[in-house]
Amino acid sequence: MPELDADLAAGAPADTGARAPAVRARDLSKTFLQGDTEVHALRGVDLDVRRGSFTAIMGPSGSGKSTLLHLIGALDTPTGGTLEVGGVRLDGLREKELTLLRRDRLGFVFQFFNLLPTLTAIENVLLPGLIAGERPARRAERAAELLDLVGLSERAEHLPAQMSGGEQQRISIARALLREPDLVLADEPTGNLDSSSGDVVLGLLRRIADEGQSVVMVTHDPLAAGRADEVLFLRDGERAGEVAGGDPERVIAFFHGLAA
Repeated sequence: MPELDADLAAGAPADTGARAPAVRARDLSKTFLQGDTEVHALRGVDLDVRRGSFTAIMGPSGSGKSTLLHLIGALDTPTGGTLEVGGVRLDGLREKELTLLRRDRLGFVFQFFNLLPTLTAIENVLLPGLIAGERPARRAERAAELLDLVGLSERAEHLPAQMSGGEQQRISIARALLREPDLVLADEPTGNLDSSSGDVVLGLLRRIADEGQSVVMVTHDPLAAGRADEVLFLRDGERAGEVAGGDPERVIAFFHGLAA
């Protein structure tokens, strides 16, 4: 696993090893200003994500699920509460340290893929290593293995425009895994795909978790959430409950209850 910068590692608490959960949040809040109005996107959310688990976050539009994912991914900062990722407290970290944490500890999968259109599939997979200052040769074997994992070895030299949406999303998963992150964050990874392609992507995320990677996914789709180990529900910025995954009907029933 990539090592954190010494400054960041020095600021981590003593439980940064296997005992620390992948994510721990306590009384987490986020408030935005819209003009003179305060918008409470998150209100006192507690969360524990076990290492090697697949956790889905669901809720109606405006429930705060994307805000929560952005906070976990160190893409935004909370207004209150505490947040740890892999045992590292995010509050108080400098911007350089947050950048290193995103680069070395986290992998991101986005709804709209975010592949660079002028790079081939293999070059897009190698991109996080290049950004980290690594020579392409150092990660070439790993990138080839990941393309094989997602079933796209034959597409290595294709540009994104030459691939389907499902293939592009699978490339983005390979890219997220290149530097062996502790945690993979997926924001509506099937939201722009047909059901067949979405099922392949969910199968990959499920496999990643089964092999020991921690995955947190935000989704509107109860069928997608049903593939997770556990499903956390948010409503109006607050934690509204959770159910065990593995059963889409159970997820659908709870979700409909929130809207009642």
